[in-house]
Amino acid sequence: MKAVNFTYDPNWVETLRTSFMTNAFVAGLCIALAAGIMGYFTIARHSTFAAHALAHIGLPGATGAVLLGLPVSLGLGAFALGGAIVIGALGKRASQREIATGTVLAFATGLGLFFARLSTSASQQMQSILFGSILTITTGQIIGFAIFDLLLLAVLSIIYRPLLFSALDEQVAQAKGVPIGLMNLAFMSIMAGVITIAVPAVGTLLIFALVITPAATANILASSPFRAMVLAGALCLASIWGGLLISAMFPAPPSFIIVTISTLLWAIAKLAASLRR
Repeated sequence: MKAVNFTYDPNWVETLRTSFMTNAFVAGLCIALAAGIMGYFTIARHSTFAAHALAHIGLPGATGAVLLGLPVSLGLGAFALGGAIVIGALGKRASQREIATGTVLAFATGLGLFFARLSTSASQQMQSILFGSILTITTGQIIGFAIFDLLLLAVLSIIYRPLLFSALDEQVAQAKGVPIGLMNLAFMSIMAGVITIAVPAVGTLLIFALVITPAATANILASSPFRAMVLAGALCLASIWGGLLISAMFPAPPSFIIVTISTLLWAIAKLAASLRR
């Protein structure tokens, strides 16, 4: 097995100028926008397990797409959306969502492993699905990310208030006539899209680093939902761009560095909050 070399690369500026690094930086911007916004709603709705599970639910779709010769993102998105609809429909309350999520996750994980055993190419694709590879993002994927961000902003401009209300106080929102079931389906469907665009960057195993951790850090530092969303997006972007920069200077897997930066920012914010108290 070849050892990874972490020595300083004096040509790292030239590396940053390459087309694949440019694509990675642009993709990071698109991902940070979506992950920052939906990360806040995920924590507010106590759905961190569901968000993490959706990435794994998309696994059989990704491996199945390889078997059929289809784009991996297409299969991943289809299964993640299907799982989101099932979880949103079955789990109208937080406690019910946990049970529905666990059930769907168990079946999807087994199905993904089964598909991976059917084909050598699907098995080889498993590593990139699990750990991601932001350096291989294509221009076509970036266009897809940008279109998704525009759709996300358009949908949120319509359902922002009822979605936020149902996230902060579900029982009162239901008493006020907010369609809780519809908000659950909308949230889970949007989250499936965020997972689909974030997985190519860090993979299904490290998805928390982009969706949950920056939002958790922002909740410590920000005093309002809107500020928390903006700060979560900025922290997510800082983690991605910082990881790309360091990986160019000291050749290493960007996903690991992105996760490390995101976790360190959360730990620093947590420590600062403890010291203030």
